[in-house]
Amino acid sequence: MSFEKIPMKTPLVEMDGDEMTRVIWQMIKDMLLAPYIDLNLEYYDLGLPHRDETGDQVTIDSANATKKHGVAVKCATITPNAQRMEEYKLHEMWKSPNGTIRAILDGTVFRAPILVKGITPYIPGWRKPITIARHAFGDIYKNTETVVPPGAKAEIVVTKADGSEERLTVHEFKESGGVFQGQFNVDESIASFARSCFNFALDTKQDIWFSTKDTISKKYDHRFKDIFQEIYDAEYAKRFAEAGIEYFYTLIDDAVARVVRSEGGFIWACKNYDGDVMSDMVATAFGSLGMMTSVLVAPDGTCEYEAAHGTVTRHYYKHLKGEETSTNSVATLFAWTGALRKRGQLDGNGRLVDFAGKLEEATVETIEAGIMTGDLAAMSTLPEIKKVNTQDFLMAIKERLESKL
Repeated sequence: MSFEKIPMKTPLVEMDGDEMTRVIWQMIKDMLLAPYIDLNLEYYDLGLPHRDETGDQVTIDSANATKKHGVAVKCATITPNAQRMEEYKLHEMWKSPNGTIRAILDGTVFRAPILVKGITPYIPGWRKPITIARHAFGDIYKNTETVVPPGAKAEIVVTKADGSEERLTVHEFKESGGVFQGQFNVDESIASFARSCFNFALDTKQDIWFSTKDTISKKYDHRFKDIFQEIYDAEYAKRFAEAGIEYFYTLIDDAVARVVRSEGGFIWACKNYDGDVMSDMVATAFGSLGMMTSVLVAPDGTCEYEAAHGTVTRHYYKHLKGEETSTNSVATLFAWTGALRKRGQLDGNGRLVDFAGKLEEATVETIEAGIMTGDLAAMSTLPEIKKVNTQDFLMAIKERLESKL
């Protein structure tokens, strides 16, 4: 078909990734983006071999480029363990690229399900998406821990700026040894988390719930609660009232009960560990991690879009053997559409915004027409289903997209 390519004014930061998602990444670019958009991309290869070659400097460079240009799109990447160290002959067991990028951008991760007909949530009352906002800094992910022998005493020692010390006994290990863990967070990051959540709620016109366990953690969790409330009262209460949305705080166990009974349609803000767990729970209950959007939002509005799932290693090994795969590419595709839409909004590029919307519509309509990958076919309740391979699924989306352009 004849199509005047959509121009892009400002570069979009592209972070390539690993394994099967890297293969799908290139398919999406070749089949669904490059024919229609004059892509203006600042490319960074975050594949594990290149991260190792650069001493992980490429990850830092990609995050700084995102701060400069305002929007990035990221492919799924490997966070190496001992097995990967041997497999890839790495110089070092590099940290999670996502963690590095989150720390540099000071961002909050927002994950929301993609709803389609035929994929019924395991909780039938959920009719609207539930967006999980995860504070991706500190807590158990930056903890210091040790195994403690019998007869030892574990203490928290805070050495203040004037040299004075505050000592708090955690536990005296007498007959039995055990384990000890110390964790932290900082007011600045908690405040950034709060502002990112409130801004995202205003942008998406959704209520926001925040939950901790401040009745038990009277200092640590209560600090989160207080900072959220102070920022809301001072900076957002009037704007929320004007937008007709609500900020609601409750204990996390109460939040879980409310979420299960709800119909969805709100943002649920959680501390780091809670958000890590609840995002997978919500994704699974709605259907699949392969049908989950994910965006990292910094307090200044900088955004990095990615798929919520991993690199699909099992399918990649099949692909390397020349075997056919039926890999769900929806979350990766929606990472691209989210980033393109945001880039278009920031640049005042209506054609790019419109294209992103039409590509998402084409994707959903393809699935609702019964054409889908194996994971979706296994859970779909549609009367007629055609299971297709990875490439044919994208080709089916392309056919519907072209009918819209």
